[in-house]
Amino acid sequence: MAVTTGAAPPSLAAPATGGVMGFFAKAAKQTDIALALALIGIVAMLILPMPEAMLDLALVVNLAGAVLILLTALYTTEPLQFSVFPALLLVTTLFRLALEVSAMKLIIGTGSAGHVIATFGQVVIGGNYVVGIIVFLLLVVVQFVVITAGAGRVAEVAARFTLDAMPGKQMAIDADLNAGLINQDQARERRKAVAREADFYGAMDGANKFVRGDAIAAIVIIVLNTLGGFAMGLSKGEDVVKVLQNYTLLTVGEGLVAQIPALLISTAAGLMVTRAASETPMGGDVARQIFAAPRPLFIAAGLVCLFIPFGFPIPQTLLVAGILGGTGMALVRGERRAEAAQATADAAPKPATVATPESVLPLLHVDVLELNFGYGLLSLVDQAAGGDLLDRITMIRQKTAMELGLVIPTVRIRDDLHLKNNDYAIKLKGATVAAGTVHPNAIMLIDPGTVIDPITDGVPAREPAFGVPALWAPRAMRDRAEMAGYTVVDPSSVMTTHLAEVIKGHASEIITRQDTQALIDHIRQKNSAVIEELIPGLMSVGEIQKVLQHLLRERISIRDLVTILETLADNAGRTKDLDTLGEWVRAALARSICKQYADEGSGALHAITLDPALEQNLLSGVTPGLPHLTLEPSQTRRLVAAIAQQVERMIALGHQQPVLLCMAALRLPLRRLTERALPNLVILSYNEIVPNTEVRAVGAVTGE
Repeated sequence: MAVTTGAAPPSLAAPATGGVMGFFAKAAKQTDIALALALIGIVAMLILPMPEAMLDLALVVNLAGAVLILLTALYTTEPLQFSVFPALLLVTTLFRLALEVSAMKLIIGTGSAGHVIATFGQVVIGGNYVVGIIVFLLLVVVQFVVITAGAGRVAEVAARFTLDAMPGKQMAIDADLNAGLINQDQARERRKAVAREADFYGAMDGANKFVRGDAIAAIVIIVLNTLGGFAMGLSKGEDVVKVLQNYTLLTVGEGLVAQIPALLISTAAGLMVTRAASETPMGGDVARQIFAAPRPLFIAAGLVCLFIPFGFPIPQTLLVAGILGGTGMALVRGERRAEAAQATADAAPKPATVATPESVLPLLHVDVLELNFGYGLLSLVDQAAGGDLLDRITMIRQKTAMELGLVIPTVRIRDDLHLKNNDYAIKLKGATVAAGTVHPNAIMLIDPGTVIDPITDGVPAREPAFGVPALWAPRAMRDRAEMAGYTVVDPSSVMTTHLAEVIKGHASEIITRQDTQALIDHIRQKNSAVIEELIPGLMSVGEIQKVLQHLLRERISIRDLVTILETLADNAGRTKDLDTLGEWVRAALARSICKQYADEGSGALHAITLDPALEQNLLSGVTPGLPHLTLEPSQTRRLVAAIAQQVERMIALGHQQPVLLCMAALRLPLRRLTERALPNLVILSYNEIVPNTEVRAVGAVTGE
């Protein structure tokens, strides 16, 4: 026989989308319509008469649906996997009530209610209506008093505890987000999951009330069925005993048909609200946790054997004890085999173990930015206690991106037992670069020079970011301080302002090649031409990083990266000196630089200038090819002192940001000379002043 491979014959090929599978795929897309029609059908069952065949079908569907719901709840590992259960509980309760009403109309009207109810009446309760009534009442009591009441109480308590735990869970999500363990999308999904969990338990608490009402309705229906059927039978002239037996058996059979699915669904509701989140279905958890140790099994087997002298049947009792004892012995043998295997593995010669690179590499990770705080500042981080430090840090990252054009990496926030309660430390790449002290239950008062009623009852301090004198005062004094003219700053603002200044001051150290590559990739999406021209033919990513560091070192924004890259592309072929390229980029960014340091009201640029003679003298001291000034130490000291004197005068006149203007050839050498002694001094060249900018000279540095 020859066997060929290839496509199946048309008659055996898989059905196309128009086949059975295609029908179900299309039907699945219309589930909303199907559900609406089903609800309309349930309501119609309450009004219109129902044939016995359709009632039998509906009763079988009800029983099968209850079993399916119970098994789904049993195999659910966490409640949100079956989040539709509360709504489904309401729909199944309405469906069951509709079935009971339809069956009642058939029983009272015709004396018959189909094969399913008759089967329950004859087979399940053996034709004895007394037994049937007792069984029915027992099921109602079990469902109403035990399962439904317990599940409702558990759902109520679970909803309350879930709501109470929401702030802590939200804080944990925010902490993981700020620590970089999750991204924004993951944090958003986890927040939705927390909200859905609270909604689920609240809905379960309400849905259980419907089940309790269903149990009461079942008792009323069985009484009405019995009385109504008895009255209808007597009106037809039938024998009293026959009428009582027939209608009572049908009524009890109908009640059992309805209550058994109700009991299954109530049990499923109890499982859903009492089951904690797990990674395995309930059966696996039960087997793993109950049969985890052999000793309880041996003790249980011994206690069962003690029942024999009191008259318990010997075969059955010994069977149960044997199963318990045998399970315990199996566990003991399994433990011994595991111990023997472990001993063999331990005794086997092992090669000298050294830490593999994979195991050591995680230890080498250093966070770029860290904010460590003492235990006393925990309330500033805890959102449940009203702390907003995490939100403020997120705002700092956004503001830094807007102002400097730099995407700050995630700031890791952690408590540090080595710090005092109210202290905090800011670390850059593992090293502490700034620290401060805040009082979480107080406010910081800063005198801007306009205070009319000084406050004396406070703790003197200094604002950590700028070092100005300040005062820690009780929060109750906020209104008085504001009326007196103080600048009032809360503890979170003190810390975040300090962090923001540290970021600005160390931005050139924060940006890496990877960050530079990410910025370039972002620009490439809309300005690919300049990227293709510049990289890698003219400059490397590392060289571009150096230019960006050159700008960030003096707090020049790199947000206009297109202009920066185009300037580099225009000039990188002329020189490879990165300092020179950086100065040319500054000239190209002149408009934004002038706007950054100009007065907000008048638009004028207030600056200090150099005496022309001094400027020519300094120009002769510039080292060719190097951004350095060659001066004698005494000359350097006099120059720095003269500049510092003019800076103090400028600040005294109300200009908080001192600016010094000089020739382009002197700008960078002069900056390198003064950056340690006068780190806040901004030095601009005349090339960085746009034509329409009004420059107002505040003072001049002379060589005397």
